[in-house]
Amino acid sequence: MKPPATNMIAKKVAWYETMAIVFIIALSWFDEILDIPYVLLGGSATPINWRESFFESIVIAIVGAAIIHHTYTLLTRVSYLESILPACASCKKIRVDPEFWKGIEQFVEERSKTEFTHGICPDCIRKYYPEMATKGKTTANGSE
Repeated sequence: MKPPATNMIAKKVAWYETMAIVFIIALSWFDEILDIPYVLLGGSATPINWRESFFESIVIAIVGAAIIHHTYTLLTRVSYLESILPACASCKKIRVDPEFWKGIEQFVEERSKTEFTHGICPDCIRKYYPEMATKGKTTANGSE
């Protein structure tokens, strides 16, 4: 499986998760320095324990990095799987639903606002219409 070259959704989600992990670490330090339970809830005062906060920060960062890595990997896989089009080996129709198939021209036109025009390539002209290949030189779309 080859991941898409640019996977913007996975990168955005990883960025948001990174910011959330940084926020949680900052909140942990903020709580340690200001002693929020003492200030807001009237609990007993506790001294600043920077070693405990440092250890908690490291644990949060390790767990956060693992979560970010797994999320990015999963979103990359989903993006790859969504990019695969199931096509009929015979008529080249695209499966939209398990019971519904569309022609490739209709499928692409609906999703990308493009229109198809048809021509014939030089190889097919030589293969299927050899008499036309010798008459004149054809252009890229098959017209003379």
